[in-house]
Amino acid sequence: LLTAGFLTGCSTPSAPPMPPVSATPQTHSPTASGKREIAALFERWNASLATLDPEKVVANYTPDAVLLPTLSNQPRTNHAGLRDYFVAFLAKKPQGKIDSRTIRLEGSTAWDVGIYTFTLRGGDGKPVKVQARYTFVYERQPAGGWLIAHHHSSQMPEPVAPPR
Repeated sequence: LLTAGFLTGCSTPSAPPMPPVSATPQTHSPTASGKREIAALFERWNASLATLDPEKVVANYTPDAVLLPTLSNQPRTNHAGLRDYFVAFLAKKPQGKIDSRTIRLEGSTAWDVGIYTFTLRGGDGKPVKVQARYTFVYERQPAGGWLIAHHHSSQMPEPVAPPR
């Protein structure tokens, strides 16, 4: 019976037209204050490294965050795995410095992507510099603030000339 109604032109209330769907995401460069807010998240993370306390570092990550770390082949997908990685990483007394970055923001997600250099303590106690590509994906939390949902860091495959 329902089929017959459709075939005979039975009228039903029509839904309002759907807005066009954009093929490209509405990601944009944030305002200067938005860039400062996202850039400060790296500084917060780097300051937590300086404490040498893995719990303080892990507190920067969502409970289900994914870390693809610089100095390990093992992906870390929960706080226990993150803690395990940072115990070993913090023993090297790391401190990072951003060399170049691009920050993007879309709603409650932000990306900080670029190149950073870490100064680590080598086995002989002398400083060693490690340059790496990085991606931080941050999620704004319902209670406010941002946490890292995804962090990928990979050592540069070849030496990089210093910026001019």
